Amino acid sequence: MSEEWRKLGFDTKAVKLGYKPEVSNDYSLVPPIGLSTTFEQDDPSSHRGFLYVRQNNPSRQILEKGFALLEDAKYGLCFSSGTSAISAVVQLLNTGEHIVSSEIIFGGTYRYFDRIAGRVGISTTYVDATDPKNVERALQDNTRLVFLETPSNPLLSLCDIAKIAEIVHRRKDILFAVDNTFLTPYFQRPLELGADISVYSVTKYLNGHTDVCMGAMCFNDDSLYPRLRYLQNNAGIGSSPFDCYLVHRSLKTLPVRLRRHMKSGLKVAQFLESHPLVTKVLCPWLPSHPQHELAKRQTSGYTSMISFYVKGGLQETSALLKKFRVINMAGSLGGVESLAEIPSVLSHATYPAEERVRMGITDNLVRLSVGLEDPDDIIADLDLSLRSALE
Repeated sequence: MSEEWRKLGFDTKAVKLGYKPEVSNDYSLVPPIGLSTTFEQDDPSSHRGFLYVRQNNPSRQILEKGFALLEDAKYGLCFSSGTSAISAVVQLLNTGEHIVSSEIIFGGTYRYFDRIAGRVGISTTYVDATDPKNVERALQDNTRLVFLETPSNPLLSLCDIAKIAEIVHRRKDILFAVDNTFLTPYFQRPLELGADISVYSVTKYLNGHTDVCMGAMCFNDDSLYPRLRYLQNNAGIGSSPFDCYLVHRSLKTLPVRLRRHMKSGLKVAQFLESHPLVTKVLCPWLPSHPQHELAKRQTSGYTSMISFYVKGGLQETSALLKKFRVINMAGSLGGVESLAEIPSVLSHATYPAEERVRMGITDNLVRLSVGLEDPDDIIADLDLSLRSALE
């Protein structure tokens, strides 16, 4: 990334994404979609930069440069999903090596660590990473990766990235990766805080329109680039040209969307905190959150993820979600639509039941992704649904 681009503000970077119209044949301001699966060669044993779509393609290359620019990173890589991006990081490890992970993570990541990586001899120790000392105590001689999700899904607990980076980097043989999906590089900068790799489910806030499945990662280490690029190609987990085109479009409005998400999310969280049928609200940007001070120190803002507990159990929570009319009962998050789910029976259902209860992922917990509808309409929907379902 040139110094010219690096000095620009985030909003400008999001609009430009490092793209210059002169790289296209017709000077298009919007990058064309490169749908070709193969590319003409000058010589049987060489190519002009592109050989086969799985290895690389013009649309993916443009988007990867854009992601690197937004993160102020040296490298960006795009994958077919957030899980694919995480799998590439794990595939840097060998059989017999070890991962330390924060215990509250997306259910799909837990399944990958526990049932796929574990099956080939890569073990994982899960710790309460809200206390950096727990990470330090869990490190073993064969630990090669520390993986954090902060804020966590679905309890929105935080990990002190800078303190944990200091612990991890006392050793030179451990990678430190942070899943930054919930905040994006607009609100949180893992690499600047000491992480080696920031990982994203682009499907969520980065794309933000509920129409693309993609993952990405950013990093600065020159030695990681050929290894991760090799995995992207040969594991067949790269993103498609059309998806790259759509995400490139979406990133242009990322700062505008996130500022609105934050404003609406806080308004909804404050309403829920005052509601008599809600027993507890989890949102790091609320002063009531136990890690609010860390949130203010580590992040520049917040998106619109809220989790809250209601009076009752699964029957009452299910009834609540069925009452929604503006909010959609659906998995995923970070889109323009408000989405709600019950993590205990959906995104985190594969966690052992006793572990879910211990961590607080109980049947009366609702995860809410506040969308871009009028926040007063969302609040009215919540109020009416809570009262009709639970009173």
